[in-house]
Amino acid sequence: MEGTQTKQTVEREALPALTQRDVAILAFEQHWWRHAGAKEQAIRTQFEFSAARYYQLLGGLIDSPAALAHDPMLVNRLQRMRDARTQARESRALHPAE
Repeated sequence: MEGTQTKQTVEREALPALTQRDVAILAFEQHWWRHAGAKEQAIRTQFEFSAARYYQLLGGLIDSPAALAHDPMLVNRLQRMRDARTQARESRALHPAE
């Protein structure tokens, strides 16, 4: 039927829009290895904030449904990488003696 929207279209329209900065961060994360030099320096050059702030923003961004809708393959990969780092960190943590 013409004029009706699918459920998926309605759900996408209900998502909060990504900001230009959000889209730029996702694009950078997709292709950061193309930048010459260290990633942290490229972050400072392109975004004009520290690498720590960049990773804070990226962490929140990859939990966003809007980011997932924008680039599901990238966001899923970044979530898997984050989860693997968290699991590795937890396995290295000192456990109290029993």
